[in-house]
This record gives sequence, structure tokens and C-alpha cells, in this order.
Amino acid sequence: MYIFGEDYETPDGTCVRDYIHVSDLAKAHLCALSYLFEGNQSDVFNCGYGHGFSVKEVIEAVRKTTGVNFEVVNGDKRDGDPAFLVSKVDKIQKVLGWKPEYDDLDLIIKTAYDWEKSDVLKQWRSQR
Repeated sequence: MYIFGEDYETPDGTCVRDYIHVSDLAKAHLCALSYLFEGNQSDVFNCGYGHGFSVKEVIEAVRKTTGVNFEVVNGDKRDGDPAFLVSKVDKIQKVLGWKPEYDDLDLIIKTAYDWEKSDVLKQWRSQR
């Protein structure tokens, strides 16, 4: 695991991002499709939870939730990476009626880890 920069103007020096559960993202897409099928004009919506976690917070949550300790390598910043990138979600909630169901970092990690260990994924990988 790489950390690209530790000297951002954030509480722990690493980038903060608005991590979203894949199921909430899929539901947002379904809401957008319904909106279009109802005859509404195409539009742009931010999708997220409206708050974020730092890279270091996510790494520690992954270690805690999975029980797996892994190497973390500190690297240089990447050009153009903003320190803080979090979605403004008022519009998607108001216009599309989208409401997240999985706004919990530990739950996001647990379900992703469970999927990574699943038989479905193992079967898919073996067919490739």
C-alpha cells in the first residue's frame, strides 16, 4: 500500500477523500436512470457522503476490520492531488431522493473484504 504524500494541510498530513460503498454508488446510478426515464433533463450530481477520511485513517480501519497487517510505503505527492476532496451531496439527495445506506467506513471495508474472499470472485478469477 502506498501513501502518496504526508505533508498535506490535513490533520494527519494525508489526503482526505469521500469514500463511498459500491452499493450506494450503484443505487445513485439507478436513481439517476429513473430520473431520466421520467423525462427529466440530463444533469450532473455529486455522489458521496459529504464527509471524508484520510488515507491513514482508511489504512488503520482496514487493518482493524480485516485483522491483516500489511506494509505501507510512504511516497512522494502526486502532481495535482488536492488535500481535501469531499462531495457536496445536497443536490443528489434533494433532486433524486438518493439516500445512502452504507455510510460507515468499517462496514464499507468489511463488505469489500468479504467480497474479495468470496467464492464468486475466486470463480471469476479462475475463468480468466
